[in-house]
Amino acid sequence: MPNTGPDSCREVHVAVAVIRRQDRVLIARRPDHVHQGGLLEFPGGKVEPGESVQHALIREIAEETGLDVPAQSLRPLIGIRHDYGDKRVFLDVWGTTDGVLGEPEGREGQMVSWRTVEELRDEDFPAANRPIIRALRLPEQYSITGAFRSVSSGLERLECQLCAHRPAMILLRAPWLDAIAYADFARRASQLCQHFGTSLMLHGRADLPDGVSAAGIHLSWEQARHLSERPVPAHQWFAVSCHNETEIAKATQLDADFVTLGPVAPTLSHPGASTLGWRRFQELVMAAKVPVFALGGMANGHLEQARVRGAQGIAGIGNWW
Repeated sequence: MPNTGPDSCREVHVAVAVIRRQDRVLIARRPDHVHQGGLLEFPGGKVEPGESVQHALIREIAEETGLDVPAQSLRPLIGIRHDYGDKRVFLDVWGTTDGVLGEPEGREGQMVSWRTVEELRDEDFPAANRPIIRALRLPEQYSITGAFRSVSSGLERLECQLCAHRPAMILLRAPWLDAIAYADFARRASQLCQHFGTSLMLHGRADLPDGVSAAGIHLSWEQARHLSERPVPAHQWFAVSCHNETEIAKATQLDADFVTLGPVAPTLSHPGASTLGWRRFQELVMAAKVPVFALGGMANGHLEQARVRGAQGIAGIGNWW
């Protein structure tokens, strides 16, 4: 007879560690007899009553792998709530790259190994881990193109900034261009981005123009709100601009890979617009199920401030354009 008492719907608080060494991540295989057995996972375990997440991570990692993780090296990465039907979990995910001591071993009989991020496949992990894999593949800075007078001047500016900053991912934003001019801009920009090894996101449309090699699309909230399903295949990025919890929930429903959230602070492009502030931003990030970039008034010096509040990183125009 199934358990229908109060404990059956209680959420399990699980501390999860993303331990990185250079370009590799530590992965373990779940024992066959446990929930979601046989799948891969990131090390971690249940947070005991009265225990901090950091203490739970240090304890679990030592028990599972023998590694010694300094508390000061841990920082929040993402929080994920997931309902498996037979179990509800809150994955409190923290990352560390510095100061981890020792070589990992499966002290509970599990397989442990270092894998590159490119080797991590959604189907090999429990469903709740998908946003973690997305967060690992995304950069800490999401660069957005700013104003320019013409397609040719925009391309000149883009090439200059790509050469100077080498951003990992950019959003090609130019809402003042018509569809034909934007498609031309995107085709030529995609060639530049390929040359510099930069991932290119297209803004404001749910498809890719012919001849454009892009990593994915980024839609405004006004465009995304009318959709009923994800507009691009799984191998392409899909992002949405959000401003509150309702919009984040809709983006999650559409299976967005990440969102931008703001404005966090005042911006030159939207003077007088109401802002979230860091406290409200953190509240929304902690409730989100997808990676979140802080947007609005962001400078490079805000990156760490955003990261300690659980954000994937920062997005903006002025910090690079």
